[in-house]
Amino acid sequence: MTPGRSADTAHPGAAAPGEPSVHQLRLFLALADELHFGRAAERLFISQSALSQQIRDMEKRLKMALFARTSRMVDLTPAGRALLPEARLVIEATDQLRRTAAAQCRQSDGRLVVGTVGAEAAMPYTRAVLLELHHRHPQMTVQLLGLNIVDHMADLLRQDIDAVFLRPPVPDGIELQHLATEPRVVCLSADDPLAALPHLTLAQLEDRAVVDVPAQVPRMWWNFWAVDPRPDGRRVTYGPVVTDMESLLHTVGQGEAVCFLPAAARTFFPRPGIRYLDVLDLSPSTCALAWLTKRREEPTIAAIRQAARSVAQRDAGEPALHL
Repeated sequence: MTPGRSADTAHPGAAAPGEPSVHQLRLFLALADELHFGRAAERLFISQSALSQQIRDMEKRLKMALFARTSRMVDLTPAGRALLPEARLVIEATDQLRRTAAAQCRQSDGRLVVGTVGAEAAMPYTRAVLLELHHRHPQMTVQLLGLNIVDHMADLLRQDIDAVFLRPPVPDGIELQHLATEPRVVCLSADDPLAALPHLTLAQLEDRAVVDVPAQVPRMWWNFWAVDPRPDGRRVTYGPVVTDMESLLHTVGQGEAVCFLPAAARTFFPRPGIRYLDVLDLSPSTCALAWLTKRREEPTIAAIRQAARSVAQRDAGEPALHL
């Protein structure tokens, strides 16, 4: 080796690095996350020796060391750290390519994957839209998936689903067909002194923490549901992070925070230890079918949005909301 030259730096006249496989890039990312061959292999459901062999082969193809290994530790080399963000971009693009291809396959087969969040699957407008869709397109196959509050918009944006019944607001790139309007209520612990009152105002709740959601949830969506900021401009104090309805209700029941939910939660999510109360100055929520703007003219998506528009016009005479 030339003195002063790093072991993971190629010689100027050397052949260009080769191309690792997508599979090897996934293994590289897992090992970079864990920095431990045993844990990474367990996470990947492969043997440690197979992981080691694939990493060595990837390093051979790239003509550089990606990891510094000793008997006690594994760490990324400078070259490995430099390649890490590029590898993540490749895997993200590959995954999105696969999702887009799967969505197009569903289109060609006349299949539609529809998501629901919370109790939306049981709502009368959801049943009415799906029935209208069946009457119009009896040959279409519809798969209904229940989604959690963390991933339901991400699943739509990634095209893991084709449309979703949800509660707005939504980020850019998503269109909505309004289906219904419903009051919101506060959900709080039955042990909270406020729970004994017949109804509340937002001012009475100003010192109560509100449950929070993970960072990947669109903040504009949760700001609406947390009523943040309040009408007087005050910002909300947040409590524990929750990922689904059960963790949300458990957190509220423990008295750690409150939350605001559609009034239908009284019917669909009764739990010991919690109470739902009307909030006199709380704005209502809307219920909608959502789809990606860029996919609106695809046949199956056009079919369900037309069915939703027909139901909305028949039941409420309300126009579509486009964001």
